[in-house]
Amino acid sequence: MPRYPDKIDLYDDRGNLVDTNVPLEAISPLLNPAIKQMVQLIKRCVVVDLEGLEKALATGAVGGARCIVAGRSLKLDLVANAEAIADKLAECIRVKPDDDTEVKVIRGGKTLLVYVPSTRFEAGVEYTTGCTTVAAGLCYTIIEMFNVDLFDADLIHTAVWGRHPQTVDMLGGFVKMLLAMPQANEGPGYALRNVPVAHLAIITRKNAMNAAALASILEHTAAFEMGDAIGPFERLHLLGLAYQGLNANNMVYDLVKENGNGTLGDVVRSTVRRAVEDGVIRPLKKLSSGYTVYTTDDLPLWNAYAAAGLMAGTMVVCGAARAMQHIPSVMIYFNDLIERETGLPGVDFGRVAGTGVEMSFFSHSIYGGGNPVVFHGNHIVTRHSKGFVIPCAAAAVALDAGTVGFTPERVSGVVGEALGEVPLLREPLKHVAQAASQIKGEI
Repeated sequence: MPRYPDKIDLYDDRGNLVDTNVPLEAISPLLNPAIKQMVQLIKRCVVVDLEGLEKALATGAVGGARCIVAGRSLKLDLVANAEAIADKLAECIRVKPDDDTEVKVIRGGKTLLVYVPSTRFEAGVEYTTGCTTVAAGLCYTIIEMFNVDLFDADLIHTAVWGRHPQTVDMLGGFVKMLLAMPQANEGPGYALRNVPVAHLAIITRKNAMNAAALASILEHTAAFEMGDAIGPFERLHLLGLAYQGLNANNMVYDLVKENGNGTLGDVVRSTVRRAVEDGVIRPLKKLSSGYTVYTTDDLPLWNAYAAAGLMAGTMVVCGAARAMQHIPSVMIYFNDLIERETGLPGVDFGRVAGTGVEMSFFSHSIYGGGNPVVFHGNHIVTRHSKGFVIPCAAAAVALDAGTVGFTPERVSGVVGEALGEVPLLREPLKHVAQAASQIKGEI
């Protein structure tokens, strides 16, 4: 028996129906096979920038920006020998002959996409296993293949590992993963929230619907990890994931299509109209001024509808401008308008609007220090609303047509491009919907 009575229809990023009457719990990070596999892949997938590593060794520019070891260099043909390096690295990190180890050569040999064997994670407790395994294995592989002597082996280590252990992360290194080092996380359960939206946009090839879906999946899965989605709050997060992130009932798609030539206010009106038509909210009373106050018997569902409206508003406004910078304004004024229109709380009960104010200050006002590509759920500006801000920021960045100097391509680099080769991460909407359809009978 399902715990919740909610049933949803699931659609893809083109508004095509995937399945109907799917139990809400079928999209739960605890049950959905695609989401569980996604999280495992995020831990297992490690990216090696062979081109960057080759250049760093040739110039002695190892350990991060402005770090050049004068008089030290090694000219090694890493890119030309990418296939051989991949084979030897796979042999080095493999645990059993038939395990799930895989090393793919991509971008013409400039990059390696490494799938670290699951057994290594099962034998430990940290997700950093992937990065440390590949870094150590790569050092060994290069030293062995190119007969590097003990007097130059330290340069290989520094180029691969970066400034670690002087820094808690591998600053300046050429082995990278999607997740930040644990010391950089705000607190328990924040690992999946510490992924910049630049990565999410590039991984999904700047498809706004899929970027929003991937961001929503990571944010709400993190809510389960940090204890936020326990008890009555579980349904709040599942509904948010369904409607805002996974386009449940085609609501986001319909709202965008209906208001493609409209304004943010038009999206607000459409959102409220749909909530009334679907019986989510109803008039409570009409004041002497003529203003109608609404009420609801299902606050989590109203929050999910408002969150879907917020996503649609983001896509309409940022899509019209082909610019990401409007995202703080959308978060503030969509919520301001919908609260004035209904008398009900905005998305995430005011946290999204408050986050928009802070983001506006950070990126547009006195500080002016960063555009939306740098934000993630662990950021001091955007951490307050768990699950409902970052998906909109990811969609906005995906819709941007190159209006910022600090572009998502520049921030994400080879990580986003390489992980875009993983279908499950590149097209999460389709895969999660299909997986939910497969297990709905079990629920």
